Amino acid sequence: MGKEKNSGIQLGERIKKGKKGLNKLNKKSSGFFGEFKKFILRGNVIDLAVGVIIGGAFQKIVSSLVADLAMPLIGAVTDNVNFDNMYIPIRIPEGVAWAKDMTLAAAKELGVTTLNYGSFVTTVIDFIIMAFVIFIMVKLINTLSEINKKPAEEVEATEKKCPYCESDVPIGAVKCKYCTSDLEIKELANESE
Repeated sequence: MGKEKNSGIQLGERIKKGKKGLNKLNKKSSGFFGEFKKFILRGNVIDLAVGVIIGGAFQKIVSSLVADLAMPLIGAVTDNVNFDNMYIPIRIPEGVAWAKDMTLAAAKELGVTTLNYGSFVTTVIDFIIMAFVIFIMVKLINTLSEINKKPAEEVEATEKKCPYCESDVPIGAVKCKYCTSDLEIKELANESE
């Protein structure tokens, strides 16, 4: 019986400690959520969110450019080949009559397992166009930022080269601190002009 009473006391102490731990956790979490709120409301995160949304819309434009303009031109050059219907059948179910000219949609409807390399080619072309457009945009932004950039002001030199050891020494130095050579007064006069 002594053990049962003792274990009941230990359980009560554990519950009290648990409640104290939860209170500490709640205090810490309010600090955590406060930091999270600061992070979310910073300008950089909002700019990133706007960029992601615009990027999603831009991706739709590029996908349309590929599907509606680029791929028909490529199809015209390649004798009207539709890349989206280019696939290799991997497994044809029993009882299914598969033909070489069957479209991808029809093959999938019949349960044919396919390797869709035509869709992959379309996606690669989509990526290349997207990367090219982004490159052009970044190049344009860099050019515009260079145009608006103010010319850098000339900074007065604070050091000169020792003619003997080629070390940098302060402009007003009369003796090199590295090779201890005397620096000519004429150099000082030329530097101050």
